[in-house]
Amino acid sequence: MLDVTRLRVLVAVARYGSVTAAARALNYAQPSVSHHLARLEAETGIKLIQRAGRGIRLTDAGRLLAERGAEVIGRLDAAENELAAYTGLRAGRLRLAAFPSALGTIVPAAAAALREHQPSVDLRLTEAEPPEALRMLRAGYVDVALVFRYSAQAGASRASSAEGPDGRDAAPVAGSDAARHGGGGSLPDEDGSIDLTEGLRERLLLEEEVHLVTSAQGAAEPSADLAGYARHRWIAGCDRCRANLLRQCALVGFTPRIAFTTDDYIAVQALVAADLGVSTLPALCLRAARHPGIRTVPLPGAHRFVLAVRYGDPPDPPAVSALMDVLRAAAVPPPRAVPEAGGACAGEPARLQSPG
Repeated sequence: MLDVTRLRVLVAVARYGSVTAAARALNYAQPSVSHHLARLEAETGIKLIQRAGRGIRLTDAGRLLAERGAEVIGRLDAAENELAAYTGLRAGRLRLAAFPSALGTIVPAAAAALREHQPSVDLRLTEAEPPEALRMLRAGYVDVALVFRYSAQAGASRASSAEGPDGRDAAPVAGSDAARHGGGGSLPDEDGSIDLTEGLRERLLLEEEVHLVTSAQGAAEPSADLAGYARHRWIAGCDRCRANLLRQCALVGFTPRIAFTTDDYIAVQALVAADLGVSTLPALCLRAARHPGIRTVPLPGAHRFVLAVRYGDPPDPPAVSALMDVLRAAAVPPPRAVPEAGGACAGEPARLQSPG
């Protein structure tokens, strides 16, 4: 059986790139790190480290073992944290990974509610796009991952039941909380890159519209017919958002001419407002921040699903359950303000007037 301490050393070398840096991170003497690596090679009978100039690098076998070792160590650390929370040895620590627009909307409200109701829980946040967030969850670096996926087909809606097994969820926040093994029954995904297997469980927090975003400089209101924008330049987002844009445009018979690509939804809006192209953005990005120089219109049949994912069989630790509750509540979109007579048009946000 492999020694966990030596696995930690190998993982640290892989993460920090050298024996010296790994020794510093682990608070070990450098000869101790070298000794653990040599013993690990003797245990496995495989060359894990090779010289590269004045430094070292991992062999293919070393990288494979380091990747698996990171998962094992992450799960051990997570088990230790969960046991500590159950037995009351220390205040609960929660680690949440989320994508940027969720960090700008759902997460702050949920974190504030958690602090109010569970002040002893220490919440740590990490920004990560869905594939990386799920890798962190599998490896035990986070307890909950907020991810998103686009609908696999136009008009896909309510793919998960409106009420979960716990009976607490209702529309518009659906609550499928069943264990997903082999992906059975999970929400549709346009490119299949989110794989909910190996003990991952999902809960649908929000189903949101995807909007076409155009500049407010022109007199015409935006049209929900994408085909009318075939000759426009386009601004694409992250890899998954770009894939959804390509798919939506392909459905109406054209390939978008992408002029700019950025993961920053604030930058996307600024580029559109400057009339440098058009784009698509999910409602959560517009809820996080909205540039006054854009116009938007929902695209029929285009939806994005926001999910909270956990690892392992139920029940969840009490702190994780508390986090799931506040995330579900925070995901509900705030009611739209009704403009006064003579104010903003329906569907447009009311603009604040400066005094004087």
